[in-house]
Amino acid sequence: MERILIVDDSDMNREILSDMLGSEYNIVEAANGKEAVAILNENITSFSLVLLDMVMPEMNGMEVLEVMEKNGWLNDLPVIMVSAENSSDVVHSAYELGVTEYICRPFDQLIVQKRCRNVINLYSKQKKLAGLVADQFYEREKDSRLMIDILAHIVEFRNNESGLHVIHVQNYTEILLKQLVELTDKYDIDSDNISLITKTAALHDVGKICIPDEILNKPGRLTDEEFKIMKSHSAVGSQMLADLPFHKEEPLVKMAYAIARWHHERWDGRGYPDGLTGDDIPIGAQVVSLADVYDALTSERCYKKAFSHATALEMITKGECGQFNPLLIECLNIASESMRLVKEGSTNPQTDYDVREFASDLLKSDALYSSNRLLHLLEYEKMKNRFFEGITGGCSFEYTTKSKMLTVSANAAKVLGVSETIIDPVHNEELIAIFGKEKLRELKAKFRSLPPENPIVQYNFHIIEDTKPNEQASSNIFRITDASDDDISCSSNANHNVYKLICRAAFTVSEPQRYTGVIGKLVPAESEYGIMKEVDFNELT
Repeated sequence: MERILIVDDSDMNREILSDMLGSEYNIVEAANGKEAVAILNENITSFSLVLLDMVMPEMNGMEVLEVMEKNGWLNDLPVIMVSAENSSDVVHSAYELGVTEYICRPFDQLIVQKRCRNVINLYSKQKKLAGLVADQFYEREKDSRLMIDILAHIVEFRNNESGLHVIHVQNYTEILLKQLVELTDKYDIDSDNISLITKTAALHDVGKICIPDEILNKPGRLTDEEFKIMKSHSAVGSQMLADLPFHKEEPLVKMAYAIARWHHERWDGRGYPDGLTGDDIPIGAQVVSLADVYDALTSERCYKKAFSHATALEMITKGECGQFNPLLIECLNIASESMRLVKEGSTNPQTDYDVREFASDLLKSDALYSSNRLLHLLEYEKMKNRFFEGITGGCSFEYTTKSKMLTVSANAAKVLGVSETIIDPVHNEELIAIFGKEKLRELKAKFRSLPPENPIVQYNFHIIEDTKPNEQASSNIFRITDASDDDISCSSNANHNVYKLICRAAFTVSEPQRYTGVIGKLVPAESEYGIMKEVDFNELT
C-alpha cells in the first residue's frame, strides 16, 4: 500500500485527512516540520506523497520545502500544500519551492482524494518516462566510454604498459576528486564534473600514439633529445583533439584537450608544455597528473621496478616528482588507503553496467521488501536510544554525508542553543556563530580522515558561560581543543565547564570502506567520562 506523510500541527486536521485517505493509503503523521524532516531522512523512498501544512511552529512548511529542495528529495517525492492560507504570494512561493498541488481548507473529501491520486499517478508516469530516457542516455554513454577505452588501450599497447594503467588512473582520479569535494568547496566540482574528468582521464596520453616506438619503449635512460621528443606527446595529443573536424565545443572534447595538454604541468611552474603555475592549471588536469604519477611510481615499467605504496606517497609528498597542489597532496594522504586497495587489487570495482544490472535485478526481486522485521528492530533500537537519552540528559549528534544533515538530540540542542536538524552544518549560521567557520571545517576534515580501523576520537569541549553578559559579549563561548588540559582563560564572572566530545566515524560495509558520516556524544569530563576512561575503545569498533 502506498504511504502518505501528513504534516500538520493540528491534531484535528491530521485526523480529518487520515479519515479521508486511510482506506486507500498507509498514513504516517508528523506534528511539525522537524518531525517530518526526521521521518523523511530515515526512509524517504517509502513515501509516495507528502501533504504539507505551511503554518507550523518550530519549522514551517516553507522551511521543510527548503530542506527537501537542498537534499534533492523533491525530484522523486511530490508535495501537496495544505493550508487555509490562500494568498497569491504564499501559493506562488510554495510553487516556486517545488509543491505540485495546493489544497485549501476546509477540506472536500472528493477533491482531496482525486488530487492525491492524480499527483501520485503523475509522478509514477514521470519516473517511468525518466527511466526510458535514462536507458537511452546510458546506452549512448556506454558506447562513448567504450570508444574512449579502446583508443586509450591502443595507446597503452604501443607503449608496452600494463592494460590496467588507464583503469587505475581513472579510479585514482575519481577517488581524489571525491576527496577534494569533501575537503573544500574552492573548486566548482559536482558529480557531473567528476564523471567527465574521470572518463576523459583515459585520454591523458593519447599523444603517445605519435611517439616513435624506439623512444616510447626504450628500456634505458632517454637522451636529452629523446626526452624532448617524449615530452611532445602532451602538445601533440591536445593538438589532435583540437584538430577534430566535429564536436570541438563538446564538454568531453574540451576536458580531454585540457587533460592531454596540461597533465604534466606542475604547481610551481616547472612542468610542460606551457609552464603553467598554481590554479592556472585546470583542476581536472591537476588531479589526473597526480593519479598518473602515483600509478607510474607503483607500476613496473621497462625502465624501472615498481615502488611500494608507502615509498610512492613519500616521494610525491617530498616533491621528488615535482610540486603538486597542497590540497591534492592532502587528499592523497587522506584517501591513500583507498588508492592502495585499488593498486593491490583488493577491490574489484564493478563497472557502471554491472552495478546497473545488479540494481535492476534487486528491484525486480522481493529482496527490498522482505526485511520488515529488520526495519522494525532498527526502529525499536532508535526508540530505545531516544528514550534513554531523554531521561539521562545526553547530548549526542549524528552527521551523514549523503544528505549533509546534522541531527542533534533535544538536550544537545538546548545546551548549544541550536536547532535539532541542521542542513550543511559547515555553512550554518548558528554553528558558525558558536564555533567559527574554520573550526567547523577543521572538525569536518578530522572526522573524514579517521581510518576504519581506528574510527574513534576524543576532543576537549570547553563551555564558558558569562554570568553577567553585556551587549558586546556573547553569554557562551565554545572552544574545542586537542589538548587534555588546555589553558582557557575566563573572567571571574564566568562559569567554566569541560566536556569530552567522543566521536566515531561511520563507513560502508563493502570494500573499500568509504566514510559515510560520524556520530558523537558530549559527556561531562568529571562525571560520565570518569567511567568511560576505563573503556577500551577498540572493543567498541
